[in-house]
Formats: sequence, structure tokens, C-alpha cells
Amino acid sequence: MAQKLSHYDDSGRARMVDVSGKAATRREAEASAFVLIKPEVLQALPQNPKGDPLEVARIAGIMAAKRTSDLIPMCHPLPLSLVDVTMTLCENGVAIATKAVTTAETGVEMEALVAASVAALTLFDMLKALDKQIEIREIVLQRKSGGKSGEYKRVKKNNGE
Repeated sequence: MAQKLSHYDDSGRARMVDVSGKAATRREAEASAFVLIKPEVLQALPQNPKGDPLEVARIAGIMAAKRTSDLIPMCHPLPLSLVDVTMTLCENGVAIATKAVTTAETGVEMEALVAASVAALTLFDMLKALDKQIEIREIVLQRKSGGKSGEYKRVKKNNGE
């Protein structure tokens, strides 16, 4: 049996999923993104005249997660217990990792993904004066737990995807 998309009714109209019959349980999600940045731009980060772009991007990711239902039309507003955004400098860019936690009737995958996406976009904004070729890559859900669908953990494929 093929799965159907939950955000559409039987006539094909977009809809918000009714979660009123679900139990409020602890739900977590983790996402990540990678921002490819030239090494010379990474070396210039401590002298950035706009301030610390990593800290600005971290805060932007947290703020964005809290506004996910304003950005994604069919997302439910959720009481977030935790949003965490970490930035790790690498030799060719910045790795972003996010975590969102709630006790609610639906999951927080979108909040974790929005946090990673907006943190990456904020890095682009803060650094674009130095390099317009910055690339935002690999925005993915890494893990989720809780709810009817249970546990999910991303598995890397052999071809590197």
C-alpha cells in the first residue's frame, strides 16, 4: 500500500493535519547544514566588522525555529522546550547542527530544519561582502524521535549522499 501525503484532503486541497487525537509526548529532532566558505574568508572571521557572524547565525537559527509555523503554512505552532544551534568551524566552511525538543502532539522536524536553514542563510548574509560564492549545502534531518512514526536516524549512503 502506498503512503499518502498527510497535508492533503481527499479532494487534493492542502490542509493542516488534525493532531487533536494524538497524545502530547516528548519529541526531538536534529538537523544539520553545511556552509562552504573559502579558507581566506574563514580566517577573516575574527576581524569581521559586523561582529561575530557565527554567534549572530546561532541566535538567528534559534529565533527562526520559534517562528516555524509563521513560515511553513501547514506547520502547527509548538511549545518548544529547547532549541540548540551549534556552529563548528571546518577547514572549508561551517558545519551547523540543530536540535529542537517539545512535548506536543506533533513532531519538531521542521523546527530543527528551519533553524539550520536560517542559521546558514544568516552566515551567507554576514559574509557576502567577502565572498558571494558561499554555498549552502546539505540541509538534512539527521534524527527524530517520538510520535507514531517512532525513531528515525539518517544513514549515509555508500556514494556519499
